[in-house]
Amino acid sequence: MGDMLDPDLSIADRIEALVATEVAGAPIATPSDRALLKAFCAACIHPFATTVNFSGGITQRCWTVTRTDGAYRVVFLPLAGYFALCVESDFGPLDIGVHGPALGCFASV
Repeated sequence: MGDMLDPDLSIADRIEALVATEVAGAPIATPSDRALLKAFCAACIHPFATTVNFSGGITQRCWTVTRTDGAYRVVFLPLAGYFALCVESDFGPLDIGVHGPALGCFASV
């Protein structure tokens, strides 16, 4: 993957680079660390634009980075510069206030 500042990188490629950096630095000392990392990598997808719902009826264009497990997915919030855990709803993904690194959000389920 190229340098994050490469002007030829798409937004999705930049997000994938962030995730790849996280994965490369993830702890693997225990069996549970390795299992979490394996599950996270299996859930990762090529990011795509998603409208996320926030408290107060606010929506924002974000980027889905993991497939949904039927209840949750991890998204990237470009305006904030971090990842969030969203719950699936009848109105689309809903931010539930779990923010930070992608793997940390994923592990919160």
